[in-house]
Amino acid sequence: MHDARDNGKPIRLLAAASILAASGFCGALHAQSQKPEGASPGIFTCTDARGRTLTADRPIAECSDREQRELNPSGSVRRKVEPTYTARELQEREDRAREAAIQAARLTDERRRERALLVRYPNAATHDRERAEALSQIDAVTQAARKRIVELGEDRKKIDEEMEFYKQDPTKAPGAVRRRLDDNAQSVAVQNRFIGEQEEEKKRGNARFDEERARLKLLWSPQNGGTNR
Repeated sequence: MHDARDNGKPIRLLAAASILAASGFCGALHAQSQKPEGASPGIFTCTDARGRTLTADRPIAECSDREQRELNPSGSVRRKVEPTYTARELQEREDRAREAAIQAARLTDERRRERALLVRYPNAATHDRERAEALSQIDAVTQAARKRIVELGEDRKKIDEEMEFYKQDPTKAPGAVRRRLDDNAQSVAVQNRFIGEQEEEKKRGNARFDEERARLKLLWSPQNGGTNR
């Protein structure tokens, strides 16, 4: 009398073999479905993870994670079979492709801006001239603000002379005089704030020109075909 477990072994082995055969059959059907109608059978080839070159008459299971090639009987490549990816691997591929596209777009934009910079500043003299012009405009408006402060200072002296009569109790000064005093103080504050803003603008302008100059030195260099003279 045989043990029931012994009888089960052949059954389990047979089932496993059936599953593997079915998987191979499905893979072959999928590969065949991708072939042009009437095409002769091809040979699949790939290099597995161990560096071995494998060939078969159907997609190769050992290379499911890498690209395979289907060859014509003549040896030419009929088509390439993409790897089978998991959902995570597909997402990682998409992420890498997206990042590569972003980097390529950034590089293209950088090259475009470099070309525009060279057109605008073909040499150091041109860049120096534009820097001087830009900064001189800021200096001009700053000087105008300082001049206005001097004028407001003269007005303040006149207002202070009128307020001299009310120094014991400034609240008794006429409303018009007190308004002139307040207006004068506010105008001086506005001009000082404007001067501060112009000084910051000048710093930013110098920083921009310095950054441009560093980039232009590389673009002007002889090995890069620059035109610095």
